Amino acid sequence: MIRLEKIDAKNVWDVIELKVYKAQKDFVASNDLSLLQAFTAEGTGCSAFPFAIYNGKKPVGFVMIGFNEAALYQFYDEKPPEALKNNYSLWRLMIDKRYQNRGYGRQAVKLALDFVRTWPCGKAPYCEVSYEPENHVAAGLYRSFGFVENGEKDGEEIVAVLKL
Repeated sequence: MIRLEKIDAKNVWDVIELKVYKAQKDFVASNDLSLLQAFTAEGTGCSAFPFAIYNGKKPVGFVMIGFNEAALYQFYDEKPPEALKNNYSLWRLMIDKRYQNRGYGRQAVKLALDFVRTWPCGKAPYCEVSYEPENHVAAGLYRSFGFVENGEKDGEEIVAVLKL
């Protein structure tokens, strides 16, 4: 059974060391970049909730949940997908290459959605996720939870939403 643990001074370096396979690097940002984004989201109108994914005492992955991620786009000079406005997002999800294909990703998505449904930033109609078109594994995982592609793009990524 896995659990989510807030990232702090005692586990941040363990999370930064987690890596995906070389062939997956284009599918997810590095954990250090994700943590920088979480830190710099403060005060922008966007909230970020980065968590280490643990199996027992071992960190096996990383997940970051966002709220109103659209607020950050003012700094990128880009138009955000509508699905990011005042909604939750599964901003990042990665399982270390040593621990893939064990069901940890599925369990982590369930735990992330359980967290979202505690409404840490208030109620919202949707949870959004985006993924590269070539990432069929991610697409299948998110579809299995009820995420539906809504026709939007986030850069080159496909946007899918789950009604909460």
